[in-house]
Amino acid sequence: MCSDRSKSPTLLDAIAQPADLRRLPDEALAALARELRAETISAVSETGGHLGSSLGVVEMTVALHAVFDTPRDKLIWDVGHQCYPHKILTGRRDRIRTLRQEGGLSGFTKRSESEYDPFGAAHSSTSISAALGFAVGRDMGMDTGDSIAVIGDGAISAGMAYEAMNNAGASGRRLFVILNDNEMSIAPPVGAMSRYMSGLYDGPMGALHRMAEGFETTLPGPLRDHARRARALVTGRMPGGDGTLFEELGFQYLGPIDGHDMTQLLGAFRAARTRATGPVLIHCCTVKGRGYAPAENAADRYHGVARFDPATGTQAKARPNAPGYTKVFGAALREAARDDPRIVAVTAAMPSGTGLNILAEAMPDRVFDVGIAEQHGVTFAAGLAASGLRPFCAIYSTFLQRGYDQIVHDVALQNLPVRFAIDRAGLVGADGATHAGAFDLAYLSNLPNFTVMAAADEAELVHMVATAAAHDAGPIAFRYPRGEGVGVDMPERGRVLEIGKGRIVREGKGIALLSLGAHLATCLEAAEEMSRFGVTPTVADARFAKPLDRALVRRLLRDHDALITVEQGARGGFGAAVLHYLANEGLLDGRCAIRCMTLPDRFIEQAAPAAMYADAGLTATDIAATALEAAGIRPAMARPMAD
Repeated sequence: MCSDRSKSPTLLDAIAQPADLRRLPDEALAALARELRAETISAVSETGGHLGSSLGVVEMTVALHAVFDTPRDKLIWDVGHQCYPHKILTGRRDRIRTLRQEGGLSGFTKRSESEYDPFGAAHSSTSISAALGFAVGRDMGMDTGDSIAVIGDGAISAGMAYEAMNNAGASGRRLFVILNDNEMSIAPPVGAMSRYMSGLYDGPMGALHRMAEGFETTLPGPLRDHARRARALVTGRMPGGDGTLFEELGFQYLGPIDGHDMTQLLGAFRAARTRATGPVLIHCCTVKGRGYAPAENAADRYHGVARFDPATGTQAKARPNAPGYTKVFGAALREAARDDPRIVAVTAAMPSGTGLNILAEAMPDRVFDVGIAEQHGVTFAAGLAASGLRPFCAIYSTFLQRGYDQIVHDVALQNLPVRFAIDRAGLVGADGATHAGAFDLAYLSNLPNFTVMAAADEAELVHMVATAAAHDAGPIAFRYPRGEGVGVDMPERGRVLEIGKGRIVREGKGIALLSLGAHLATCLEAAEEMSRFGVTPTVADARFAKPLDRALVRRLLRDHDALITVEQGARGGFGAAVLHYLANEGLLDGRCAIRCMTLPDRFIEQAAPAAMYADAGLTATDIAATALEAAGIRPAMARPMAD
């Protein structure tokens, strides 16, 4: 599959920008799509990334750029994880093998990267709202053309997409929504909407949809009448009857069409672009992973892959040295659920991503996948808790942000004991700033009734699952990072931690490092670095951001010359809580120097996690330097002790 630039020039070699596509005859575009698919496979085999979704839209990408006048026409990819073919066609082919690497191309669309990325994305269901914004801008005189949103059948299940469609339909403005219906988001989509769209395509007269691939008015009279009857049977719109859901929302519905048939795609897009006066939804049926057998045959259609051998599809994943946090959580929750029939779990379309597949395999009736609907998921969990069950709501930190209003008003205000399992806390690597779990400590710790924990290692995570399961006094959250644990001994069973109590991990003097969460191992490394200068710091694990272990903080302040708080979160989180407490108690007026180490007040770009934390100034060396400076010790002038 790898491209060989020593061979004679290909069609793809002649494409420097989308305008070059528009000079090709239609019959060449299908051949170009085959080359584009091979190039995408080759590139992602070297970088890893979201392969299946990108392969599913190859023909669609070619057809959209061949028909619409990008970049003046605004092509908006929902989520953006399917945009690799788009990047290759829009002047970034020479950098496509830097995808998701430090200093390289983003794995999503990014405004600062290209004029062909008019709207950045990485979270789902935003594209129609943004497209309507561009349409209003055009109608108010801005220098922009048509707006086209490409949204998947999973993403369109979210409430925000329907809010946007309702608004767009009511406005009557010209815009295009391409529904990429592959019947699979990250996990197979759930719910009535998925069944509804499948029914549109699979009806008894579904084969006749090809007669209606464009507006009926483009066909000669007899064919036009036949196409109208066929389309009525496919979409459910009979003379005098109701239309499709999309039509009821004010959209002109076109489809379903074969999203891998270039002739159908070009015909539908051209007809829509030529004749549309209001909002149009074009329903394209595709196959995730199309054209690459290992992806088509995989359960998740190769949604996210590591580097792989393009000939076999075998992924080159490193052998783990310690169990991954996600699996540790899933296994711990399964064991807790075996002991307590009240324990249930909620996921927002990420059962395997959150580890809930482990519980689902053992007890499928106790795991609820609500689809890409974090807001609903949070309030649904609140209802479960109000009924007397013990729900665990497992959502990535970055996605939980989408349900914050529901966390505040439906959970915290009512003091309902929902357990929030927050995966991907901290910096996450190749997915970059859009997926970083930087803000949950701050946005949860300021809520009344909440208890907030952070796991220092995989064993602590097991204890926090047990603690959350036993906590009925109100909402409780625990956060943990992506990837492997640190390799500590694992308990056979989790024990319930005392709420609001931390622990001393290493006794010392002079300097105290108070860590919250998974940076504890880095703090211990920093302590080793400081020992070279004759400093033996105390290292403590706070365990709880809320309630704060005030006795521990007072002890560290009293017995040390410098106190450094360290967390994998933004400003305004754990360190701020420590400072607020000390200030209100009048304890900032003493001799102990205090420093708070957090993520900086900026977004950290994609790189390996270690490089991202280096960029953030949170390495062991950074911590040691900050601590020594606070204590009045200058490492550059001190003589390291002999080994």
